[in-house]
Amino acid sequence: MREYLVVAAVVLAGAALVAAAMGARRLLAPADPTPGKLTTYESGVDPVGQGWQQSSVRYLVFTLLYVIFAVDAVYLFPWALVVRTELGLASLVEMAIFIGVLVVALLHVWRRGLLRWW
Repeated sequence: MREYLVVAAVVLAGAALVAAAMGARRLLAPADPTPGKLTTYESGVDPVGQGWQQSSVRYLVFTLLYVIFAVDAVYLFPWALVVRTELGLASLVEMAIFIGVLVVALLHVWRRGLLRWW
């Protein structure tokens, strides 16, 4: 039961720190809400027209591809550091499957033409 008390104390301490930081910001930060500061600002473009408007999802695709390959790097680098010393053939097969799935996904995205900038 003592371990649960330690976890509860850490969670409460974290919540108290967040609440203290938010309270300090509210007390110390200047507040000057002007109409210019309250307007919507997204991706460097001023709001024009209706709120619900069709737009290109190309940037979302590039973002998702970046996240996929960043996660890939997070898994590959530690694996590559210990592959010769501690991991066996099963790990090599698992990583080949992992890379194979990523290559298939990349080929699919490339075939659909989503990697072109124009």
